[in-house]
Amino acid sequence: MPIALESIREAARRIEPHLHRTPVLSARTLGDRAGVKLWLKAENLQKTGSFKPRGALNVVLGLEPERRARGLVTVSAGNHAQAVAWAARVVGVPCTVVMPADAPRSKAEAVRGYGATIVSHADRATLFDRLREEEQRTGAAFVHPFDDPAGLAGAGTVGLESIEQSAVLGTVLDTVIVAIGGGGLMAGVACAVKALHPACRIVGVELAEGPGMTPALAAGKPVPVSRPRSLADGLTPPFVGVLPLEAARRHVDEIVLVSEEDIALGMRALFERAKLVAEGSGAAATGALLAGRVKCAPGERVLAIVSGGNVDPERFCALYASRA
Repeated sequence: MPIALESIREAARRIEPHLHRTPVLSARTLGDRAGVKLWLKAENLQKTGSFKPRGALNVVLGLEPERRARGLVTVSAGNHAQAVAWAARVVGVPCTVVMPADAPRSKAEAVRGYGATIVSHADRATLFDRLREEEQRTGAAFVHPFDDPAGLAGAGTVGLESIEQSAVLGTVLDTVIVAIGGGGLMAGVACAVKALHPACRIVGVELAEGPGMTPALAAGKPVPVSRPRSLADGLTPPFVGVLPLEAARRHVDEIVLVSEEDIALGMRALFERAKLVAEGSGAAATGALLAGRVKCAPGERVLAIVSGGNVDPERFCALYASRA
């Protein structure tokens, strides 16, 4: 396993006092539409509104106190930025975040609300170059958004909880669907699920107009990719991580591609039928299932991870205005 099950369990013990054990919710109506038995792992209800604090806090709590005291620095379009800013506040250290200039307003406001300093950068392709400048300037510890073993172990607690909670519900999952941006959530979930239940199918979901993992698998290494403007801004980092690539190679059974229409379908369905507010990346897994991108046998037991809910109200309302 790129990330060992014991590392994921250790992360769960470390972060448990600070974070929610988010629910696994049945979604019968949505499942009936897809011909499956469907459950939703509601990470949009996690602290800061996404799964990201699981990994960020595990990294931060694992730092040597002297290293942590120098502060934290990271790069993110939003959810990881919020998570690191929140984690910095938990441990009482300063935080600097390099964010794309076009990052969603609500996410930037949340980062500032947690007390972090934002460095706005216009070119998404050179975000990591700008990050390195801030890292050198501040001497702060870099918390990688999707390629740190401790971060992936923290993300893996989503998979660990999903299997444990499904067992309590009397269910053995056949398929877990998870969105892929930089690949951290996918990697952690895949390692946890395959360690506990090797027969469970892992399906990754990427943007059709700008996938990162699919070309990386073809090349055998992470490659820079052009990412489009999208409802799912959380799925548009400039490349995928080395560890996530290895996890995908070993443990992901299939990768499917979704359109903007599929993502909007997922967002509307989760709101209307499950009463969950999901951002584009958070709805990608559900959208892929409802749009028929993920092929399942009738009655298959499926879990879709709703990875986040940080969407600008204006953008969310525009989904409905566009149908008028």
